[in-house]
Amino acid sequence: MIVFTAFFLMPLAVVLISSFTTGEGDFTLMQYGKVLLDSYHWQVIITTFRIAILSTLICVLLGYPLAWYLVRIVKWRTWRRACVILLILPLFTSNIVRSFGWMVLLGRSGLVNDALRGAGLIDRPIKFLGTETGILIGMVYILLPFAVLTIGNALAKVDPALEQASRDLGADPARTFFSVTLPLTMHGVLAGGIIVFSMAISAYVTPALLSGGKVTVLAMLAFQQYSTVFDFNFGGALSITLLVFTMALIGLATWLSRLGTAAEKAA
Repeated sequence: MIVFTAFFLMPLAVVLISSFTTGEGDFTLMQYGKVLLDSYHWQVIITTFRIAILSTLICVLLGYPLAWYLVRIVKWRTWRRACVILLILPLFTSNIVRSFGWMVLLGRSGLVNDALRGAGLIDRPIKFLGTETGILIGMVYILLPFAVLTIGNALAKVDPALEQASRDLGADPARTFFSVTLPLTMHGVLAGGIIVFSMAISAYVTPALLSGGKVTVLAMLAFQQYSTVFDFNFGGALSITLLVFTMALIGLATWLSRLGTAAEKAA
């Protein structure tokens, strides 16, 4: 509790207080008015949440098959361990290094464009850097392991006998998956989605490097206020706005999940 208070609650309180005060220390709502009543900041907020939501959806859609492969398909324990090591190995490398790597790969003369031209799929290089597509590629690469590990942990706890019982009762593999496996692992999907979304919504390094300054997210805007403009009050308002919107969306997703679970139990 001491560590939590010292390193989380107190800094958060400082940011919160500064967002409601002027440079002279007077109470004001002007900082939030600048954020919520300006179309540019709403555009940045929408862009931020669009990138975070798309990153989350892609990570979950890719992470579930990968988790299924590791938990249900791979039987050789050594190969499973090797796959897990390959999955988490990039996490030991800084996001800055990985983002710079994607800058090289996604460049106009990078490996991705060269491979696409070599395969005859494109005639001219695709512009990845400086676009939301390039940011999404980098974000998914960085955050995918968190989704795979969380969903895989939920899959490992599902008793295969339940799926076998469903098949014995005449259900085909698709119906068994959607009626038995997916509902039993939905808590893992939701947990993985929340982890990925929380990290994607607050990401700074990857969007800043892969966008080249052409796409702005809220974390970049807040960082600029603190490091360049030195407007700590407005930077605090941007930070608290991001926190409130993020918690509201996560709370909504959790509520909808519980509502769906309650409806299933009632049925």
